[in-house]
Amino acid sequence: MPPSPQRRPHPVTLQQAAEESPTLARLAQLARESAEQLKAVESLIPAALRSAVQAGPIEENSWCLLVDGNAAAAKLRQLLPALLNRLRERGSQVTAIRLKVQIARR
Repeated sequence: MPPSPQRRPHPVTLQQAAEESPTLARLAQLARESAEQLKAVESLIPAALRSAVQAGPIEENSWCLLVDGNAAAAKLRQLLPALLNRLRERGSQVTAIRLKVQIARR
């Protein structure tokens, strides 16, 4: 019989797990960076659209915004140059923003 994996005597928080795993630590860092970038550009997004936009993944120099619906995505496409400019002003390495439309499921 193979040895059973060693179990922790108590549960750990996500932060503790991330600190112990380089892969999880990197994912947590990217999630924080993505949220910070959304906060940096939020004032450029019309108030009525803000609730339809979520920070998505960062992959190299590309950032993804998750958008609820095609209409919101169409408006955000018009704002992409301003969003990129704001990120550059703040020292971001992002050179492209992708939009991923989330379709609501009923």
